[in-house]
Amino acid sequence: MIRFTLITLAMILTGSCAAQNSEIPVYIGTYTKKEGHVDGKAKGIFLAMQNPENGSLQPEKTVAKIINPSFVKASDDDENLYAVSELGGGDAESGFIYSFKRNKDNSLEELGKISTESFAPCHIEIDQTGKYVFVSNYMGGVVMVYKRGEDGKLGKQQKIQLENPEASHAHSTSITADNKTAYISDLGNDKIWIFNFNAETGKLSPKEKPFVQLEKGSGPRHFSFSKDENFAFSMNELNSTVSVFKIEKDGNLKAIQNISNLPEDLEGKNSGADIHLHPSGKFVYTSNRGHNSLAAFKVDENSGKLSVIGHYPTKGETPRNFAISPAGNFLYAANQDTSTISSFKVNLETGELEEHLLPVEVMSPVCVEFAEN
Repeated sequence: MIRFTLITLAMILTGSCAAQNSEIPVYIGTYTKKEGHVDGKAKGIFLAMQNPENGSLQPEKTVAKIINPSFVKASDDDENLYAVSELGGGDAESGFIYSFKRNKDNSLEELGKISTESFAPCHIEIDQTGKYVFVSNYMGGVVMVYKRGEDGKLGKQQKIQLENPEASHAHSTSITADNKTAYISDLGNDKIWIFNFNAETGKLSPKEKPFVQLEKGSGPRHFSFSKDENFAFSMNELNSTVSVFKIEKDGNLKAIQNISNLPEDLEGKNSGADIHLHPSGKFVYTSNRGHNSLAAFKVDENSGKLSVIGHYPTKGETPRNFAISPAGNFLYAANQDTSTISSFKVNLETGELEEHLLPVEVMSPVCVEFAEN
């Protein structure tokens, strides 16, 4: 009887641990202080846990107290989390990127920080080898490349200075799957810069045709690839459009479509924010601040062009970043100004979104990053 009880207890505990371990950690970037565009109320990087079965998101706790960790990025090897500290000229001598070790309980151990050599760093990318980290600074047209050590710490590798730095707003850097080409979205100059990337040296060099010019006043912000990487999609902040490009063999971009991110005849101010391809490759989603919605598009696999599926209110204000769960069945939008994260169920056949569960409270959320256990 005692043996049976012990075995039964062990099975219960094992089952409990398995259920607990099946949850997926989600790190949430936030604003921690008042800025011109936000009244930040968070304390730093926040941890939540997602149940992949029912899509529920359980807020946990602040796991790192740093100023304005507005963008966070987990390494593919599960070892590290990187976070910008989005600082302006009145805050410090520059912005910073922090390196953290991810512990087994999903807590974070700070390894160090390094200057981004300009202000308002707003995006992090990691190359396909996991050896190099890219940070885009919104101010000054500066993109930094760092080498990632075996301990997860970063060291300066290269500084890229884009033209017209007073107007330039480097908002994101995106690396192709073959790790040979980098695209830098320059919101201020209405350009997407195109660089060769050498994974041996960790250095960027301009292509012979170094950029594609977008319509004046479009403001390219974030960039996403089609699943086969024959096409690319630019979320344009200022005119609330998505630009679709054919990726040519040399890595250059050929514009093939511009499509509105908003319903027809919409009145009122809006700025486009984030863009992500669904894991299936069938759909593209974008977010709108002002209209406070998500837009869903179907991707034509042959032409790469987009067609509208629908627009879905986020039930909160200023949805900036959002993330699609690894399995592709749920989507989570960070409502910056109402301190909530809204969840949607994704129809895997049609791409439509269905409001799912009640929004959960997380103070001043702006970035949602799924990590591995």
